[in-house]
Amino acid sequence: MKLTYDEFDKYLKHLYGDDQEMLVNQHSRYTRLDQEFIRRFDDQERILFSTPGRTEIGGNHTDHNQGRVLAASIDLDSIAAITKTDTNMVELYSEGYFLPFQVNLDELEVDVNEQGTTTALIRGIAARFLELGHKVGGFSGCMTSNVLPGSGLSSSASIEVLIGSIFNVLFNDESIEPEIIAQIGQYAENVYFGKPCGLMDQMACAVGGVISIDLQDSTRPEVKKIDFDFNEKKYGIVIVDTGGEHSDLTDDYAAIPGEMKAVAKYFSKASLREVGEHQFYARIKELRKRVGDRAVLRANHYFQENERVLHQVASLESDDMDQFMEQVKASGNSSFRWLQNIYSTRNVMEQGIALSLALSEKYLYKISAGACRVHGGGFAGTTQTFLPIQAVSEYSKMMQKVFGSDSVIDLRIRPHATVHFKPMSLKEVT
Repeated sequence: MKLTYDEFDKYLKHLYGDDQEMLVNQHSRYTRLDQEFIRRFDDQERILFSTPGRTEIGGNHTDHNQGRVLAASIDLDSIAAITKTDTNMVELYSEGYFLPFQVNLDELEVDVNEQGTTTALIRGIAARFLELGHKVGGFSGCMTSNVLPGSGLSSSASIEVLIGSIFNVLFNDESIEPEIIAQIGQYAENVYFGKPCGLMDQMACAVGGVISIDLQDSTRPEVKKIDFDFNEKKYGIVIVDTGGEHSDLTDDYAAIPGEMKAVAKYFSKASLREVGEHQFYARIKELRKRVGDRAVLRANHYFQENERVLHQVASLESDDMDQFMEQVKASGNSSFRWLQNIYSTRNVMEQGIALSLALSEKYLYKISAGACRVHGGGFAGTTQTFLPIQAVSEYSKMMQKVFGSDSVIDLRIRPHATVHFKPMSLKEVT
């Protein structure tokens, strides 16, 4: 569809809310993207895409062991202006990068030298499309994202779902279900990018809104949409980026699924989801000797967190915010004590997440409302705080004094996954 100016304005409000300053910024953002496209590719017919990032609400480090998670798409997103070409090349310019990401679609083998790059993701997504019997083809375009890398809001998953959606729209008549797009993104990140992630991030970006995901059957995850609007309930969601270096934390991240699966292996199972909880607790003495105490504690977190997601969903569906907050607190405490993903033991002098949680708990105790927890993978990065909207400004200023002026992200849940449209002349938008 081709949008008029008024339709475009309505579209922006639907995705990002009706704050006037925000709308002006988004108009400007899309205009800059479109102008960059025209600069590089002339005024060719093009399609604009938007794919959200995500916030994890419950199920911390359960997805990689076929667990349950609760997540939502957010109003931060990756956007792209794309034109179909008659070549077999992908050429994608991204803001902040001088050279484009380029992939020859005739060369889709894994390249270990590309690991950790967007090029690897594009190549992996294209390869998986073909493996599953779908079509790919050449396209060119420009992309930008305000889902900042390292923010815990799934910048990589947002880009994966964006690329998958582009192939889906341009070459597959939008016939591929969002859940499949998500699985393709996970495959690319696991095999080509080199990160052993679960499926939560991609699924939340691909499906949109507040969703619970049961990954017991990872080939056919059970996805349930939850009709709940935190903004309507006068609650804000604030992400605090505590900083810290992520590049040397791969071993810390990988150890969590590895140790959980070591427990599962003791029972001759591939994941903890296949292990009976009662079995686990009955064999702790033997497990301590075989896999160590930390693995046992992390498995203990898994079983509790997996059950907790059910209670969180029930709380939202029954509009019980008090019970929901108790579950958020319990999730955060379990991650800190049992999962132990708050800081790396290889650098105990850097504990930004722990400090953020300490300050947040102190503030929430003062106002007698809200809850906080680690957000995402942990060790470095972000925390998540739910609190009344009227307290967001004061809380944000307090945290900015410690972690910096750009450290606080006030989120809005986005009700939609990837959207695409043909633009009107964005030259009208200033």
